Amino acid sequence: MILRSASSAEVATMLDWAAEEGWNPGLEDAEVFARADQEGFFVAEKKSGLAAAISVVNHSPGFAFLGLYICKPKYRGRGIGLKLWSHALEHAGTRTVGLDGVAEQQANYAKSGFEKTGATLRFEGPVPDVTCEGLRVLGPREAADLGQLDLLANGFLRPRFLSSWLFDTETRRTVVLDGPDGPVGFATARLCRDGCKIGPLIAPDAEAALALMSAAARALGQTRAILDVPGVQGEFCNRLVSLGWQATFETARMYRGTPPQPGHPETLFGVATLELG
Repeated sequence: MILRSASSAEVATMLDWAAEEGWNPGLEDAEVFARADQEGFFVAEKKSGLAAAISVVNHSPGFAFLGLYICKPKYRGRGIGLKLWSHALEHAGTRTVGLDGVAEQQANYAKSGFEKTGATLRFEGPVPDVTCEGLRVLGPREAADLGQLDLLANGFLRPRFLSSWLFDTETRRTVVLDGPDGPVGFATARLCRDGCKIGPLIAPDAEAALALMSAAARALGQTRAILDVPGVQGEFCNRLVSLGWQATFETARMYRGTPPQPGHPETLFGVATLELG
């Protein structure tokens, strides 16, 4: 068995595997993911083909995020995934590493030093008919300004990821909410294998969050959406339920190392992606 970095084509294969697992990746995720950290994707290869995959994307000198941990069914139970897991985590060095893990794997992640700090709840439902003043499309060269909002909401920098993720493509749109002194929130919507996901969703309050998610989804012609909401946003979750949204599953947010300390965690209404944080 060979443990090695994945090629760009193999990152796309990893997302195909994710789709088979029901994770519903975006249609253009592979290229953006690879740009975030070209050395951050790994595979285990047997003579018969690829057996397992994982990503450990180094967002900054102090923080990395783990995702796309998949072992093909016929290779499970042989220790292949664990060996790849250990190999990939070396890429993070001394960085704090975050992940969103499914419930049945939390105990295994804990054995590698990951501790649960919260939860992420996936909701699906109709796009609300809400708007507000100050909404507009993303302008050129704005990634740095929005990156500061992202830092305050999440507690870590990820400039390479955002520099590609935020800009419009055929399947992805970002809308911005301006306040008196500049941007105060933004939302990115992307078409997925099934439907539309929104994230990140950063806003000064719940009403602004609803307006941003509505504008982003409708920019892609979508009337339904999927949103991964931090568990601390209990009131916002209740608001979504009142609007006809349903919670479909939950993951645990876990960290190995010192968790990030966001300056304004209350502004994070939707996680960008469970794979990259």
